[in-house]
Amino acid sequence: MRRREFLTGSAAAVAASSVASGATTSKSFDGFKLEYAPHEGMFREHAGPDLFDQLRFMRDEGFRAFEDNWASRRPVDVQEKLGKTLAELGMTMGVFVAHGEFSRPSFASDDPAQLERILNDMRSAVEAAERLGAKWCTVVPGAFDQRLEPDYQMALVVDNLRRCAEILEPAGLTIVLESLNPWRDHPGLYLTKIPQAYMICRAVNSPSVKILDDLYHQQITEGNLIPNLDRAWDEIAYIQLGDNPGRNEPGTGEIQYRKIFEHLYHKGYQGVLGMEHGNSRGGKEGERAVIDAYRAADDFPV
Repeated sequence: MRRREFLTGSAAAVAASSVASGATTSKSFDGFKLEYAPHEGMFREHAGPDLFDQLRFMRDEGFRAFEDNWASRRPVDVQEKLGKTLAELGMTMGVFVAHGEFSRPSFASDDPAQLERILNDMRSAVEAAERLGAKWCTVVPGAFDQRLEPDYQMALVVDNLRRCAEILEPAGLTIVLESLNPWRDHPGLYLTKIPQAYMICRAVNSPSVKILDDLYHQQITEGNLIPNLDRAWDEIAYIQLGDNPGRNEPGTGEIQYRKIFEHLYHKGYQGVLGMEHGNSRGGKEGERAVIDAYRAADDFPV
């Protein structure tokens, strides 16, 4: 899927700003204040191709979390090893995708076969989460149905999420609903904005159905990032990152991530911030630029 094809190691010509360059290399690093979560391959040039070597490199650089969208597709023994290794390193497992539909209605459907597929995805997610030590799984609830009134679709989405919650709540696993931008990357999807996701979560009223606020997507769709974080705060369980334009590390676009991280820290956010973006430059230099960008953006007063 296009949204998951990260630009790691690309030759993108976006240059990091001075905030994201060597600003932090001249002083010692005491560790990140928030739990930023890289993806596999983001530091491949430094750590090599092995996933577990990459995890150890991430931890050595101060990252305390790891995000792996397609972890549930890994072989069972790899999932188990991944969960065990993260626990040994003291790292938090971020989201993995439990259900992602991009071409047809799924949660906004009353098709019994579609509902059974959704529920089977939830059962599989519970099993994978137990092996991975995961607390959150991503759901993209499918396309907007052009032939059905929006309010009927809303009712279907809420009902189907309540059925999912019956499976997830006993396992302590939380769906995080992701709103994706319809203008640049994902035209035609049902869920596009944070206020819409907030309304759905309030209607479902379950600790196992919350919001994933992807700041890259929301900058494109609605902006107003900090006020929307505050308005939807009680329903937000997970955050993803990526600057805009370019969907690369902080400092390469228009989003003031240092201000956002400071705001999250002082609000007491204790969740994971998934680094769902590419590297603006290739090679070891580009990987070091990503690390420096996060150290700079995380360098705010406490």
